[in-house]
Amino acid sequence: MSEADREKAAKRRLEAVTSSFMRVPRLPVDVARDLLDAGYGHLDQLSGRSAESLLAEIKKRNPEATATHLAALRLAIYVAETPSPDPKLLFLDCWQQVK
Repeated sequence: MSEADREKAAKRRLEAVTSSFMRVPRLPVDVARDLLDAGYGHLDQLSGRSAESLLAEIKKRNPEATATHLAALRLAIYVAETPSPDPKLLFLDCWQQVK
């Protein structure tokens, strides 16, 4: 990897880490990055969306998106739509199955 590629990757990671998506507890940085790449800039934009449709959008750009992405997207949508999220539901493994 060239120095320019490393700098570009570092800049993309920083953008993801500082995004509003990182307010979601335990959200993987790569999921935040994929949401940014799909055109979403704020957590509020996920309200009313389905995790499956978001994953389909992400898979167009990143075919390697996994079931972990789906659980993370479900969690992010829950946090976006819930003013006072239940602390017991802020773990990815709670979202492996459809709620």
